[in-house]
Amino acid sequence: MKERMVHHATFIVEKTYPLSPRQVFEAWADPKAKARWFMKADEFDFRIGGREIGRGGPPKGPIYTFTSHFQDIVPNQRIIFSHTLDLGETRISVSLTTVEFKSTKTGTKLIFTEQGAYLDGLETPEQRELGTKEMLDTLEQTLLHE
Repeated sequence: MKERMVHHATFIVEKTYPLSPRQVFEAWADPKAKARWFMKADEFDFRIGGREIGRGGPPKGPIYTFTSHFQDIVPNQRIIFSHTLDLGETRISVSLTTVEFKSTKTGTKLIFTEQGAYLDGLETPEQRELGTKEMLDTLEQTLLHE
């Protein structure tokens, strides 16, 4: 039997956008807007107690399922959600994420904090942090070209 393990880690990614907190927040809150930079959700119920479910992956590759539950939402200020990531039928991580939207003189400072439990060596915090940075870069490109 394979030994099971869990690796706990926290990472923070900060990014500044030349748009208002309302504009950046809406890119997370509106399912059509979010689908342009994240993934199209199979389910999207953006409210405290609601959930988001999305599935995707590389062509002919495994399917990843992202399921999040919204724990706290303060419009234009923060979103807190717990989420799981499954690879096929196998759970690979469980996390708590806080996304903060801080007004600056030139726009919005987004602070993305993830506290994760990465399971059985199937995903690492470093992989997740890199993916998060790429995701927030995609968000920037999407916002600037709308």
